[in-house]
Amino acid sequence: MAKKELLLFFISLTLLSCGDKGGGKPADAAARAGDAYLQKEELQGLVPPGTPTKDSLAIIKSYIDRWASQKLMFDAATVNIDEDKQQELDGLIRQYKTDLYTKAYLEELVKQSVDTTVTEEQLGTYYNANKDNFRTTGMLVKLRYLRMAKDHPKFGLARQRFNSGGKKDKIALNEMTLHFKNYAFNDTVWTTMAEVYQKLPFITPDNRGRYIASGIGYQYPDSLDVYLVKVNKVLDRNMVAPYEYIRPTLKEVIINNRKLELIKKIQKDITDDAIKNDKYEVYK
Repeated sequence: MAKKELLLFFISLTLLSCGDKGGGKPADAAARAGDAYLQKEELQGLVPPGTPTKDSLAIIKSYIDRWASQKLMFDAATVNIDEDKQQELDGLIRQYKTDLYTKAYLEELVKQSVDTTVTEEQLGTYYNANKDNFRTTGMLVKLRYLRMAKDHPKFGLARQRFNSGGKKDKIALNEMTLHFKNYAFNDTVWTTMAEVYQKLPFITPDNRGRYIASGIGYQYPDSLDVYLVKVNKVLDRNMVAPYEYIRPTLKEVIINNRKLELIKKIQKDITDDAIKNDKYEVYK
């Protein structure tokens, strides 16, 4: 049965079972709850293509039941909630509508006008002026590591090149990466402890003091593999966040500040224009 035919079939069953208690119902009505009618077109697109007939009927029935429940509950609320409370709620609804429209309008204006280009100089200037406001929320680490099978024939060579740290050995080590189960050699990038725990699962919050400290290097064997780790630098919690780590956040903050300033300007311009054109005045 085609989707449209299924929909019409279900609606017919629904109306026949319920009866036409609403008198002269609209021709395009699928259901009635109190004085409200659900239009047939509102049921279009509810059922994904390929849905079995039984499931399709259940989806449509569930939607109609939910619609009816909401309408009937609303009718009951308007009868049973006192007038003062209704006026309060109506005021909130009007304010919410105003806020939604205003927000959507301002967002569109800001999207069209805000400058999203932030230079490195601007980032650096903002960071230096506000660095005390950007604190680490947890420990940050710079490290390099590799994970390799314990009995791998090239483990000794990999360990020698890893521990060397020389430029040629780094290049040679990168040419061996197919032999590693996991690795990360860029120890100039700050990493969170959550990432460390994921990459080096033998490290936990309870034992991290043993394995995470500036300048230490070690070899950690487990049942099958060996980890080689070299910790470059550690930054404790609540320290000033490094520029290179906080840089993406700085850009977002600067752009958000521009948006706020632009919104203030738009609001002021609209008010000034209304005053100028005699659309806004305050009575004494």
